[in-house]
Amino acid sequence: MMTTFESPSGWRDQRRSQVRAGWTLGFVPTMGALHEGHVSLVRRSRAENDLTMVSIFVNPTQFDDPADLAKYPRTLDDDLALLRAEGTDFVFLPREPDLYTDGHRYRVTETGLSTAMEGGRRPGHFDGVLTVVLKLLQIVSADRAYFGEKDWQQLTLVRGMADAFFLQTTIVACPTVRDPDGLALSSRNRRLLPADRQKAPDFYRALSAAPTADAARRNLLESGFAVDYVEDRDGRRLGAVRLGNVRLIDNVSLGGRP
Repeated sequence: MMTTFESPSGWRDQRRSQVRAGWTLGFVPTMGALHEGHVSLVRRSRAENDLTMVSIFVNPTQFDDPADLAKYPRTLDDDLALLRAEGTDFVFLPREPDLYTDGHRYRVTETGLSTAMEGGRRPGHFDGVLTVVLKLLQIVSADRAYFGEKDWQQLTLVRGMADAFFLQTTIVACPTVRDPDGLALSSRNRRLLPADRQKAPDFYRALSAAPTADAARRNLLESGFAVDYVEDRDGRRLGAVRLGNVRLIDNVSLGGRP
């Protein structure tokens, strides 16, 4: 039976009893609008832990554009039904005042990677991400937390933060889940117009096939994408594009390529 919590203090009481019993906990933090990518994280957690918790919280501090926050899909009833069907043990539904009791005066700032790519185009985005993830990891006190590789820059920063602050939760990376045509699953995909949805898989193909980041960028521009960036970094090719009013991000491994 799935149990929901809103209060951090209520969950902490529950978690203390689990620790005393020796039960391991896996944690999947989300912003809702769940899809098969999220489901893959839940299944990985259930396979590796005695218990699994999923959080759903649309975090306002990571949105640089209020209009983007307002448009973010909110599908709580469907999300809860999906999690229940997957055998999730606990769902954490925090309220903004409970997570930001300080009004966001205290925050986590990383001064290197967070200023590039997504961070360079979305000021304050990673401050919001890292701050809320740190809060959630502290509250949930899980043995492992599961993050998808689609958000590679975010994953790298969360790992770095966990190391820098000696967090006891292990950050587990999980492969990107894609539709059969290659498009990485994302909550934003549902906002694509039909013609843009047909074109969207060309993003993944360009990142994968082009010999260089510059070539991938040119191919995307020629295909009708608005390109924010394509960069090769640390063995990955990362990109962000726009189709209509929908912004997509993705990344691929460069394998043995220089």
